[in-house]
Amino acid sequence: MCGNNMSVPLLAEAVTVSGTEKETAAVIFLHGLGDSGHGWADSMTAIRLPYVKYICPHAPRIPVTLNMKMTMPSWFDLMGLSPESPEDEAGIKRAAENIRAIIDHEAKNGIPPSRVLLGGFSQGGALSLYTALTSQQQLAGVVALSCWLPLHKTFPQAASNSGNRDMPILQCHGEMDPMIPVQFGAMTAEKLKTIVSPQKLTFNTYPGLMHSSCPQEMAAVKEFIEKQLPRI
Repeated sequence: MCGNNMSVPLLAEAVTVSGTEKETAAVIFLHGLGDSGHGWADSMTAIRLPYVKYICPHAPRIPVTLNMKMTMPSWFDLMGLSPESPEDEAGIKRAAENIRAIIDHEAKNGIPPSRVLLGGFSQGGALSLYTALTSQQQLAGVVALSCWLPLHKTFPQAASNSGNRDMPILQCHGEMDPMIPVQFGAMTAEKLKTIVSPQKLTFNTYPGLMHSSCPQEMAAVKEFIEKQLPRI
């Protein structure tokens, strides 16, 4: 093993679920606003594959405009949750660089980007999409749960140098989501089809599901991970 976790700030504190055999792939999963990596590490453990390492970093604590400037774990500042809300462009780009640093670190330790799948829930899913679509690193795919595409007006141009125009995306959304309405998820899916090959995008919605996940969704996530990161 080469490369030191301390040189990648998000990795030093991240919750990591190690494989039970030689790790040949990695899933980096990003939590939502105000949360931590612990809950999603438990969710990943429940659907784990023995040769995959699951990395669930914690977002830094920053003041969040949407929540009266209260300090909480947040990947970037949020001003609102509608497609027309102003956005923290500098913070989003900085957060994406921090996620790319994790991907680079895994590559140095023997897991190439093509064997890394990026995923997240809500704000974490949004950051996963943005990071993958603006990265030259060719990734295995993205799991985007209950989320949106940040800085959507800058696409498809923002993805012009991306290595991921042909990347598979699994997007899932609860039909009763009161925080990020499923219509916003559907608009995001339509936008994504202008950036990646439309046949590579799967958009699942779940009746009765609010702003959370459910067993059927996690089963779909496991199937997607297994398909994009097969045993080698």
